[in-house]
Order: sequence, then C-alpha cells, then structure tokens
Amino acid sequence: MSEKLEIVRKALTGISGVPVTPYHADGSVHVEKLDTLIKGLAAARVHNLMAAGNTGEFFTLTMDEIRLVHRTTIRAADGKALVSAAVGRSLADAKALAKDAIAEGADAIMGHHPMDPFAGPSYQARYFLELADSSTVPVIAYVRSDGFSVADFRELALHSNIAGIKFASSNLMLLADIIRSTQDAPAIWVCGLAEGWAPAFYALGARGFTSGLVNVFPQRSHAIHTALEVGDYATARQLIDGIAGFEALRTKYNNGANVTVVKEALGMLGNDVGPVRLPGVVSLNESERALLRNVVDRVSNEQQAA
Repeated sequence: MSEKLEIVRKALTGISGVPVTPYHADGSVHVEKLDTLIKGLAAARVHNLMAAGNTGEFFTLTMDEIRLVHRTTIRAADGKALVSAAVGRSLADAKALAKDAIAEGADAIMGHHPMDPFAGPSYQARYFLELADSSTVPVIAYVRSDGFSVADFRELALHSNIAGIKFASSNLMLLADIIRSTQDAPAIWVCGLAEGWAPAFYALGARGFTSGLVNVFPQRSHAIHTALEVGDYATARQLIDGIAGFEALRTKYNNGANVTVVKEALGMLGNDVGPVRLPGVVSLNESERALLRNVVDRVSNEQQAA
C-alpha cells in the first residue's frame, strides 16, 4: 500500500481535473463523449482525474450512473492518468461505490464531503476515516467545510490510508493552522478551490489544485501549475487573471452555474456535452454567455499565438 500511497500523493501535487459528465438529448449519460473527453484529458497529461466529482454532477447521478462514469473513465484513461473514483452519500453507499470502482481498476477513492444537514463535524471526519479503513486503495478526503477542528484534520492527515485532503474552504487561517500542526504527517494538502485560489494555498504549504477549467483549457491549467511549482507567483497571477472571468461566472447563483460555465465553454469550442441537470443552472442567459464567449475566444487566440 505504501507504494500506491506515494503514487497517489505525487499525482495530488499536480492537477486534479474533474471531468464533466456529457449527456444525450434524452438526458442519459453519453458514454462515447465521456470516453473521448477522458482520452483527451489523459493525452493532455492531467495528473489525476476525479471521476464523478462535483464538476461531474455527482449528486444528480444515480448510483448506476456513477458506476458507469467510473468504469468509462478508468477504461478511457487506460493508465495514462491516475483515476480517483468519487464516492459519497451514505457511508454504506460510499463503501459500495468504492468497492465496485476498485474492482474496475480505480487508483484511488475520493470521498465527497458528507452533506447530511444534521451531521456533526467530528462525525463527518469519522466518515472519511471509516471509508479509508474499508478501502484497499488510497483515499482522498474532500472537505468542503471549515467546521472540522484542527484535531479532526490532524487525525485525517495521520491516517495510514489517506493520501491527501482536498481542502475546499476559503478559511486560510484555518488552513495555516492545519498545515502547521501536521508537518509530521505525509498527507498532501490540496487546493480544492481551483486555479484562482491556488497561489494563496501554495504560499501556505499546500500542493496541487483541483480544476474544472482543465476540461476546456488544459494548457492554461498546466502553465499555472508549472509557475506555482517553481514559486513564480507573478506568472501564475497573470495566467489566472486571464481566466478570472470564467471562474467568476462559475460562482454565480451560489455556485449553481459552476458546471454550466464549463459545459457551455466546451460547446463554444465545438464539443456539445449537453446541459446541466437540475438543480444546477441549466443554461446561462445571453449576457452571461457573451461574457463567457469573450473569455473563451481570448484564451483560444492566446494559445494559438503561443
């Protein structure tokens, strides 16, 4: 297991891309388009593919659809990129999904933050610990709250089968406390808030970042990652400035447009992957679409000129 953990930890210091889930006109998962998308991301050298993550609309997929997305992603990646299968909902569901994904060849399991409205923070941490206890491949804990105590985070970081923690809170003072208190732990702290937050996370000691942008412009994500890895914050900021409008649109409607922006950007580049399922924002309005078109055209032109 130690070798597997090191492989996953190395991947986590890179880009953890979260692929969208394409749909047919009837709303069913479009396996062929997903296969093509994953092959493209693997060819683009994305370090870690988080199958059925939030950008993949995990919470709108049925259990069977999640398994289909896992299976398709694992087969399409074909060992060219590490695949972390995202699991969640009840602990029993998460364990069942993990078991099936591992049987299909998943390299790691990413546990979604348990979203029960009556959950206690320390017991949410225990959810990840029990998932890690039951898994035969390394686990990544996706924490979307700053309600955990530093002691909770330390317990996660010291677990023998948790490769890293995807920290998706903007509470940077908490992150600083956590990293300071876990210097003796091998777990990787990953920026779970995409490229825009990555410089601040790196400055505190995190490594790697998650990305929805990578579906559309993997070259830009790689350039940002390369700059951060060598401590070139000026270049990283400049590159992030160029996609700031894209990321700002994703935060609209209380983040309800997060996936919508990625899918519509793909459509603008000739890859129609279908709409977003309810309760996400199904489509952008005309003014939002015009702003997105401006960003897509500008970044595309910059890449062609490079």
